[in-house]
Amino acid sequence: MGEAGIDLGALCRGDKPAWDAFVRRYAAVIQAAVRRLVRAAGREEADVGDLVQDVFLRLCKDSFRLMRTYDSARASLPTWLTIVARSTAMDALRRRMPLRVALDDVPEAALGVTEPVTSNEPAALPLDDLPPRQRLILTLLFERDMDVVEVAQMLDLDPQTVRSMKHKALTRLRAQLGVAGRAAAGGRG
Repeated sequence: MGEAGIDLGALCRGDKPAWDAFVRRYAAVIQAAVRRLVRAAGREEADVGDLVQDVFLRLCKDSFRLMRTYDSARASLPTWLTIVARSTAMDALRRRMPLRVALDDVPEAALGVTEPVTSNEPAALPLDDLPPRQRLILTLLFERDMDVVEVAQMLDLDPQTVRSMKHKALTRLRAQLGVAGRAAAGGRG
């Protein structure tokens, strides 16, 4: 038995009564975490219900794979659920970001291509200059489209460590590209 009499083993085996008890017990925790994030992001309260559903779907995904990673020695279940809820909601909000300018408000000439496109290949980033772990984290996040929690679980790291390493790697890449960009522009900038 887990916290508050919830049988996490039965829940992860797909037991409907265990899932129902889990939802009744922890829906308010997840909803509160999502609501705080939505308010902090300046988004509409109407987003809360959809985001809470996203969290529950994430917890169920792949036969409760994420739920199976919960470790009571590392955090209480409400704390862990709050972290998962915030991470999932933040990712969903980023994906749903509306365009800042309505397409109809952009002059048609501004949408035209002025230079010929020479390749459909994505631009290659200088990942070879990164330490191996930072390179791996960026590859998992951006090429395999994994989220921070999944990468953390895969590498047996804390999600905050993954976020920190991602930030350091991107900072290093920006610095490299900034120097390269100035050199390509004739040293200006």
